[in-house]
Amino acid sequence: MIIVGVCGASGSGKSTLARRIKEALSCSCEIIGQDCYYRSFPEIPFEQRVHLNYDEPTIFNYDEMIEDLKTLSAGQPITKKGYNYARHLREDSTDLIYPPEVLILEGIHIFYDKRLCEMMSLKVYMHVDIDVCLLRRIFRDIKSRGRTIENISEQYLATVKPMFEKYIKDYINDADFAIMRGGKNRMAIDAIAAYLTTKVLAERFEKEKLEQAAKPE
Repeated sequence: MIIVGVCGASGSGKSTLARRIKEALSCSCEIIGQDCYYRSFPEIPFEQRVHLNYDEPTIFNYDEMIEDLKTLSAGQPITKKGYNYARHLREDSTDLIYPPEVLILEGIHIFYDKRLCEMMSLKVYMHVDIDVCLLRRIFRDIKSRGRTIENISEQYLATVKPMFEKYIKDYINDADFAIMRGGKNRMAIDAIAAYLTTKVLAERFEKEKLEQAAKPE
């Protein structure tokens, strides 16, 4: 299984890039968002959960994600994780994700845990102007997450921008390459898809060679 990491600021186009890469591939591919691995705090009242810092790195459960990746790498399925943005709670399901040939991980802190980075064959950073990211975030959060301008502005100033300055902007140093203009960069999508296709074909060839060698004479 080939693991790709896509990192960058909120609103930089990580999810869009991941979807476009998947569409460009002819092999099996799954996308897992880091948001699905938010730590859940059901014991805390909603009014307090709203004000937790959802943009700092340790809000994510890296151990859980790494265990799931190990399970997939071993050829076994995992249950699909999920998150309810309106209630600020985990919302996992019993649906299964089966091991794909290519697995794309995307998230604002997907390069934070070095154990995760070591599992990636390719690390991509979305290098997009932070003001553009904010505009995209406003549109997305109002349309699909039921947020208000006031709520978005408060969160952006309190946690999003400070965490970008402290952590996220420096993840570019961990990337194999950076993508400009966001997730619809056609040349970047084609280049990544071509690279992954080559890797997949090489892995298929190696698997077939091992299977042939294991057959009795």
